[in-house]
Amino acid sequence: MSTSPEDRIVALLSRWLARHLDNAQLRDEVQAAGRGGLSAAQTEAVDELLAALSTGPEGRASLEPLVRETLEALALAD
Repeated sequence: MSTSPEDRIVALLSRWLARHLDNAQLRDEVQAAGRGGLSAAQTEAVDELLAALSTGPEGRASLEPLVRETLEALALAD
């Protein structure tokens, strides 16, 4: 069964929040998931997250609000 990019990214964000992925793994996996089928708002949220993950080493505490906002954008979209 194929998983949509939206579902895949939600699962990845959840795994990161549970500390099963580090920042680099999250970045790589989200990039690999693609953005096909995401709305403009969802794509913007994912792009903002990827930009933050790509700027260098940031602590989990500074990334967690952005991860949660991205998760919300993906989960609450119509």
